[in-house]
Amino acid sequence: MKKIILVVFLVVLGIRFFAQGPPITTETPIMLGLGGNGIRTFGKLIVKENVSVYVHPIAIPYNITPKFQVGAIVPFKRVAINNGPSTNGLADVAFFSKYQLYKKDEKAKTFRVLARYIQRFPTAKTSETPSLGMGLYESYFGLVVGRITSKIGMYGDAGITIKEGAGSESLPYNLSVGIPLLPQQYPQKQINTFLEFNGNYVFQSQVHELFLSPGVQYIPGRRLLLETSFQYPVLQQNITENKTLYRWMLGARLLIN
Repeated sequence: MKKIILVVFLVVLGIRFFAQGPPITTETPIMLGLGGNGIRTFGKLIVKENVSVYVHPIAIPYNITPKFQVGAIVPFKRVAINNGPSTNGLADVAFFSKYQLYKKDEKAKTFRVLARYIQRFPTAKTSETPSLGMGLYESYFGLVVGRITSKIGMYGDAGITIKEGAGSESLPYNLSVGIPLLPQQYPQKQINTFLEFNGNYVFQSQVHELFLSPGVQYIPGRRLLLETSFQYPVLQQNITENKTLYRWMLGARLLIN
């Protein structure tokens, strides 16, 4: 708990600085620049009591118009049971779209609301143990909200996930506060800190998970962004076995045009 309080304190100290970047584990409402036409990839390690999972997705978003974005997510996955078998290969592929519902731009700040849709397909192996996918179609419908200034960015997204015939609808949600550590400058160079909360509530089983996720982001120029985030569980309600110990991710985003 002392470590968590220290992280929160250090992030809040950065509030007096300038510059801004997209959040790390929360969806961004900005569909231009690094959130637009480009490539995002990262490695994510999920360590549980009985199993370790490594996921490496490649996301390719494309702006059809300034208000409408589509894209694909192709994830590769490795699942290893502690002192047991492991499986690796292609996980469940997803396609997504985002549409801007509202935008209000003012001097040095903006407020935006987006609708978001994700369709996941059962493309991963399910015949092996451990399985790489769910073997089910999964749909997500949600909203993304962001209020961004040159001094601070506040982001949030929430929606409902529906699995085909599973009866396990869930409510994933994310909150993020982003604070820069460098003044605005040209050529562009930014270091941004993020304090994020990542949660998911499953209605049928009443399972509720919540993670505290501090992160750091480095932007050395206009086309490249590097980022890392550590996710620590602060709530795992109604989970009696195989709890998540921590999650860690390291990734990059590349702007194509």
